[in-house]
Amino acid sequence: MVRWHLGFYPSTVLEAAIIVTVVIFLVETFRDGTMFEVRSPFLWPSLLFVAAGALAVITAPSLTAALGLYRAYLLEPMAFALVLANVLRNPQRAMLVIGGLMVGAAIAGVANSYVVLVGLIHHTYEVTGTPPVVIYSTANAVALFVVPLVAVAGSLALHARQRERLLGAAFLLIGGVITLLSFSRGGYLALAAVVAGLAISHRRRWMLLGLAGLLVVTLALIEPIRHRVIIETENVYGNTVQSRIDLWNGAIKLLEQRPIFGAGLSGFQQRVAPYLTNFHSSAFFIDPHNIVLNFWVETGLLGLIAIAWIIGVGLWISWRGWRAGSESWRPFHLGVLLALIAVIVHGMVDVPYFKNDLSLEFWTLLGITWAGRRWASEQAAPRTPARPEPQPASS
Repeated sequence: MVRWHLGFYPSTVLEAAIIVTVVIFLVETFRDGTMFEVRSPFLWPSLLFVAAGALAVITAPSLTAALGLYRAYLLEPMAFALVLANVLRNPQRAMLVIGGLMVGAAIAGVANSYVVLVGLIHHTYEVTGTPPVVIYSTANAVALFVVPLVAVAGSLALHARQRERLLGAAFLLIGGVITLLSFSRGGYLALAAVVAGLAISHRRRWMLLGLAGLLVVTLALIEPIRHRVIIETENVYGNTVQSRIDLWNGAIKLLEQRPIFGAGLSGFQQRVAPYLTNFHSSAFFIDPHNIVLNFWVETGLLGLIAIAWIIGVGLWISWRGWRAGSESWRPFHLGVLLALIAVIVHGMVDVPYFKNDLSLEFWTLLGITWAGRRWASEQAAPRTPARPEPQPASS
């Protein structure tokens, strides 16, 4: 959110931090005379995604805007994930990275929750309208960032060692409250999927599922939350069903005309405008608010195939890590698995990737789960014993 220009080049604090991280990593790597590892199950789908993004830049209506999104949404977060895959050699380092994300999410989320609570108490905010925000431009963006981290926190709280368990439980509570006060209906769906997955993962799953059901019923009795949900069945302001349907129909009509390349990076607003029938302006809709349509429109058919491949690999690695991985890494694998499920569920009705922080979070989680598989397997691999020195023959 903190932005500036270096001459013609726009940048942010987030981009500067990523670049400094990558540069320091490269300097240390070459200074030590080692070579970083790029081989992983993510390599080929990632290269395909990069190629699709390059085509999306070429076919975009604005080359400058498309290049900015290309570096912010693809190149920089993917480079950061590559660094993580090489340096997160133990769960303690992974916990440091996850903890950093949680601190950032807590700062943004608590600030947003505060203004929402103030609005509810003083009756300056009605849940039929758009919730107020502090840092982000929409309250949905809060839930999009927080819920995947709630998944990791919940996994740590249930399955990690004592210290990580306490940290996970603390953010599970904070992140759950933040999500509820975001009043994001998509966030509620994603959170429900995460809670169900966490309960099923535990040996006392039936008890946890019962408690989760009881919690849902209790929350449904809270008037602001209940009203926020049921307005989707009413023809009132705040109902997003019709707007989503019109937006999806417009995106599909656009893709019928441009099925291979889509609208290009940053091109959706301009190119979907003729196909929107119920909106006076497309200025507020930078994406179709559906994970399939988002990637298809922004990065073309090739990009859609690539991201489906990437998510599939992430789910498989995380599942294998959870079921058969190192005991200390298993909570991280389950957390990433459920985080990806949250991304998919929330992505059915929103934009879970095409923001600077969301793309970085997405690739950070993938970097963590692959680091867990890579370093746990390397440490578990038996070492070849040294050949004994020949002994002189006895006289």
